[in-house]
Amino acid sequence: MNLAWQMSALAATDTALPQPGMLWCLPFACMLMAIALFPLIPRLSHWWEHNRSKLAVSLVLGMIVCGYYAFGRSASGGLSPNMAALGALLRHAVLDDYVPFIVLLLSLYTISGGIRLSGDIPAHPATNAGFLLLGAVLANLIGTTGASVLLVRPLLQINAERRHTVHTFVFFIFLVSNIGGCLLPIGDPPLFLGYLRGVPFLWTLALFPLWFVAVATVLGLYVIVEVLAYRKEPPKSIQRDETLRIPLKLEGKFNFALLALVVLAVAVLVPGQRTPFLSVQVPDVYLREIILLAMAGLSLACTPRVIHRENAFGFGPMGEVACLFIGVFVTMQIPVELLRAQGLSLGIHSPMQFFWATGLLSGLLDNAPTYVVFFELAGILPAQGGTVLGGVATATSQIPVPALLAISAGSVFMGALTYIGNGPNFLVKSIAESRGVPMPGFFGYLLYSGVILVPVFIVMSLIFFR
Repeated sequence: MNLAWQMSALAATDTALPQPGMLWCLPFACMLMAIALFPLIPRLSHWWEHNRSKLAVSLVLGMIVCGYYAFGRSASGGLSPNMAALGALLRHAVLDDYVPFIVLLLSLYTISGGIRLSGDIPAHPATNAGFLLLGAVLANLIGTTGASVLLVRPLLQINAERRHTVHTFVFFIFLVSNIGGCLLPIGDPPLFLGYLRGVPFLWTLALFPLWFVAVATVLGLYVIVEVLAYRKEPPKSIQRDETLRIPLKLEGKFNFALLALVVLAVAVLVPGQRTPFLSVQVPDVYLREIILLAMAGLSLACTPRVIHRENAFGFGPMGEVACLFIGVFVTMQIPVELLRAQGLSLGIHSPMQFFWATGLLSGLLDNAPTYVVFFELAGILPAQGGTVLGGVATATSQIPVPALLAISAGSVFMGALTYIGNGPNFLVKSIAESRGVPMPGFFGYLLYSGVILVPVFIVMSLIFFR
């Protein structure tokens, strides 16, 4: 991302202009509450299922914020529109954040949708645990969405003969759709937003100790629960599971090469910066996004239609993300601006406070915008003698490393606390239910995460963030 532009965008909200009041945070709050509550309200849930409904809400709330920047940021208080402030808002929120964010997700989703792993092997506890561990690793390479789409269907097929399988797909959401994807910016949306704000591509590898402890602990708890569940399986179910065997088959393998090219493009094609080794400056013309879309188009053109059909591949889920996040990215600009101006008064200073504040809001709302809000807040804190990461797009162009570690871990890990914490959560729930798995409702899932994840996160915060 062009950091020079980022700082000029921040400057567009000149301190000479009136600061927005808390009332102007309502569009952002309404956007997040719509995501959280509309699926749960019987009279609205069917209407909310359509992407056009999500887009309508996003546009209405986004236009309110655009109206404030156009007419509410005038130093004279008149009706003459402040086009500079509106232009800065739209370029910062849409062109610099939203477009790269959506293009990355779209490319990963499209290419991973061209890979099919099929077959049916005995659903032993070791088999299921192996799938979860594989997903936790792949989530860093093809994103939590890509890994979830790739692995959930074969895992459903493998467990089709068993009765007690709900816990497997709940833990799948924990590990594959969330916790696993914290080692690279392409793993989870919050980390990619940090990358767009100047966090180096490989910096997130500093989260490896936290990743290892979280994955090992949650996977160990899964094995205990799975062994107990396996012992409760009726003998007929075990017999069918052992009898019906279809060797695993991987199709669309060339898409792995395209995924590798996506990772390479994201890592080296940073707008306004020089590429490693070649020292060629990357132009600010969406070269990276053009290459990502080309890889996605190549995947669509070369993947046999039968693979897409058997994967039930479609762009509906991506359309949902695109419709929702255009509203999120625009409306969150006001709370971010207020945090720059008043964030120190919140009293959040220590890494542990950042971990829990970011994490709990990520679980209750959505982890991507929550990450951005606390990223901005941490950027105005003094380093207090600790290490600092410079060259990032905060008000001070730096951020304390301990705070960034806590924000990154909190947003990725605790996106697993509820179905609404991260996009793939609902996707896995929907796919599992379509195959007859009675997934828990909102509060049933919350019980799972409260019993399993919260104690793990408490221990981790005491180990890493004291």
